[in-house]
Amino acid sequence: MELSDFFRQHPTGAVAFSGGVDSSLLVWAAARYGKGWRAYYVHSPFQPAFELADARQVASQCGLPLTVLELNVLQNKTVAANPADRCYHCKHCIFSAILDRARQDGCPLVIDGTNASDDAGDRPGMRALRELEVRSPLRECGLTKADVRRLSREAGLPTWDKPAYACLATRVPTGTALTAELLRSVEAAETALAELGFRDFRVRVRHGLALVQVTQDQWSLAAARQKELLERLRPLFEGVALDLTPRAPSE
Repeated sequence: MELSDFFRQHPTGAVAFSGGVDSSLLVWAAARYGKGWRAYYVHSPFQPAFELADARQVASQCGLPLTVLELNVLQNKTVAANPADRCYHCKHCIFSAILDRARQDGCPLVIDGTNASDDAGDRPGMRALRELEVRSPLRECGLTKADVRRLSREAGLPTWDKPAYACLATRVPTGTALTAELLRSVEAAETALAELGFRDFRVRVRHGLALVQVTQDQWSLAAARQKELLERLRPLFEGVALDLTPRAPSE
C-alpha cells in the first residue's frame, strides 16, 4: 500500500504531530491526499521550544490545521517517578489527550509517525499505541527511516535532514525523579550547544553532572569551544563532562 492510498481510504483523521521527520511527512501526506485531516501537537515539559516552532512551520507550509494541546505530564505521579516503563505511561497520557480532543473535533482516527525501521517489539511506548488503537501508516506502508527522509526531501519539507530527537525525559536515568526544573536545565544546556554550532548531540544528567555527548566529527568543535561550553553549562549543573565514547549519528 502506498501512503497516498492510506489517506484516500481514510479521508478524515488526526495526526499526532511531534514536529519530527516522520510525523512531518504524515502532515504533508494528509494535506496532499486527505480531505478533513488535522494535526495535534501536545506541549509538555518534555518537549523543547524548537519542536513546537518546527511543528508550526511544517503545518503552515503544508496547509494543515494545527491544534496545540497543553498537558503537564508531570502531574502523573508515575511518569514523574521515572520508572523503567515511563514511556508507556507518558504516551498513554499524551495520546489519550489527543484522542479525546480529536473525537470532539470529529476525527475518528488518530495516527502516529512510527516507521518500518522502528522496532515494535514490546517497547512500552508501542504498547500504549496498540492499546489505544493508534494507527501507524508509515509502518503499514513499509516505509523505513531512509524512505521517510527521501520522500520528505522530495516534498520540500525542512525536516528531511533533521536529526532524530527523543524527549527531554530520556536524558535522565531511570529511577531519578523528573521535575520541571531539571528538564528546563537540560533544555537550556542543549539550546546552548545548538547555539555554539553543535548538531546531533545529547546532554545527559548523571549524578548532578551534565554529560555532553557529541559525534566523533564534532570532537574538534568541543575542544575548540570548551571554555564557552563550560561557561554556558556550569550555571545549570554541578559539573560538566564530555563523554569520551562518541555518540553514534542519528538516522
